[in-house]
Amino acid sequence: MKPLDYICEGQSDNADGIAERSVYLTFDDGPNSFFTPQILNVLAQHQVPATFFVVGAYAADEPELVRRIITDGHGIANHTMTHPDLAKCGPVEVDRQIVEANRVIGMACPQAMVRYFRAPYGIWTEEVIAASAGAALAPVHWSIDPRDWSRPGVDAIVDRVLADIRPGAIVLLHDGCAPDELQPGNQASLRDQTVTALSRLIPELHGRGFVIRSLPQHP
Repeated sequence: MKPLDYICEGQSDNADGIAERSVYLTFDDGPNSFFTPQILNVLAQHQVPATFFVVGAYAADEPELVRRIITDGHGIANHTMTHPDLAKCGPVEVDRQIVEANRVIGMACPQAMVRYFRAPYGIWTEEVIAASAGAALAPVHWSIDPRDWSRPGVDAIVDRVLADIRPGAIVLLHDGCAPDELQPGNQASLRDQTVTALSRLIPELHGRGFVIRSLPQHP
């Protein structure tokens, strides 16, 4: 498999001069009833869009959050139904994971335009990419991963993003967590660092002349 099989950089050139300084914030593993609203509030405060790669099982439980993501002007994308390692799944299960997640998103918000797919854990195979294409979804990876899911500290998240930021960068962040990360009593602290880091990152990126955009409607 070649890196060109999936998108890991966004648009970086455009005649209007805007896209050449564009960067893309993406959020995986939601929607989460506790942290997705906080993330949405920060984005609204700074009037910037993002793209949310949602897990179908969570979207089924939180349809109002799916609708709010769309209503707030953000992009919504497919992150499978239950967040498995697709490299360990057979072709039928890979297809089901993608198709079912699309179906649930559509049920929650019929006007949602789902154009992108991201493999759980960033694990891509030729079969996964083919299944994504079969569902008419462009496969999207990332170019900057501050590992916010590991809770390295707010400063570490901010510093890692700013150290690697460049035009066209796709930044990976998380507004939720994979099902196997959920433990009783840990909900309140899972993504608090991400929320705080985001509130610092947006002004820093703007200060460096970057325009924050959601992934384009037409990949």
